[in-house]
Amino acid sequence: MKEHSAGDYEEIRQLAYRYAEAVDSRDLAALVALFVDDVRVGGQARGREALAAWFDPVLRTFGVSIHFVGNHRITFDGDEASGVVYCRAEHEVRDRWIVMMIQYWDSYARRDGEWLFVRRKEKVWYGADVVERPTGPHKNQWPGREPVVADLPDAWESWGKFWAAGTHQLPPTARPGG
Repeated sequence: MKEHSAGDYEEIRQLAYRYAEAVDSRDLAALVALFVDDVRVGGQARGREALAAWFDPVLRTFGVSIHFVGNHRITFDGDEASGVVYCRAEHEVRDRWIVMMIQYWDSYARRDGEWLFVRRKEKVWYGADVVERPTGPHKNQWPGREPVVADLPDAWESWGKFWAAGTHQLPPTARPGG
């Protein structure tokens, strides 16, 4: 198996940083250029043009945004890789300031010597107005939508196994399925 250099790691980390900057600056051309040219969009569509058409209305649902990228774990498999990226995002939505804690579950591929996103899957811990304290299972509270159960931490198989074994010490609303 091919060894991966510090440069490979850094190039993939830069994808996450460049994604955040492109979203916050609303630079659609720069944003979609971070993805493979045949990126799958939804069920049938493919390509960067389709991805730009998908992103455009999404990025119009909020004003100013700030995406702060944190931890980034990367695992290589030849010219493909996967990663988990932590992100704290803040969004101005009309008269509210929404804070979100997110993980991106990414797939990457090296194409023509360049690392690109194949896919980004957003997983949300919580999303709520900065003056609110999101607790209980319905932590994903985006303005104009009904609060929904957040993806994380339940998306981790290890989270459920941990709480299934042993004695619970947290109140029911803080546990999986609470």
